[in-house]
Amino acid sequence: MMRTFIHYFLHFGFPLLIALVFFKKDWKMAYLLFLATMLVDLDHLLASPIFQANRCSINFHPLHTYYAMIVYVAMLCFKKPIRILGIGLLFHMVTDYVDCLMM
Repeated sequence: MMRTFIHYFLHFGFPLLIALVFFKKDWKMAYLLFLATMLVDLDHLLASPIFQANRCSINFHPLHTYYAMIVYVAMLCFKKPIRILGIGLLFHMVTDYVDCLMM
C-alpha cells in the first residue's frame, strides 16, 4: 500500500513540485512535459506478461535500460523543451528504481 502511494506520488506529485519550484514562469508547460514522459512506459507492452507486480522495470524494458538513460542524460545538454523531457525521463527512472528498492 505504502509502496504504491510512494510510486504514484513520485510519478505525479513530485514532478508538480519540481515544475513549480524550478520552472515558475512556465510551470504548467513543464508539468505537462513531465506527465508526457509517462509515455516511456509504453515499452511495458513489449513484455510478457505486460504487467507483473514484482518485476523491476530498470534494465528490463527497452526504454528503461542504462543505454536509454545515457540518451536521457544527453537530453540535458539541449534547451527547453528537450531538457525538460530529459529531466522528466531521468526522474521517471529514479522513481522506478526506488520502486525496485522497495520490492
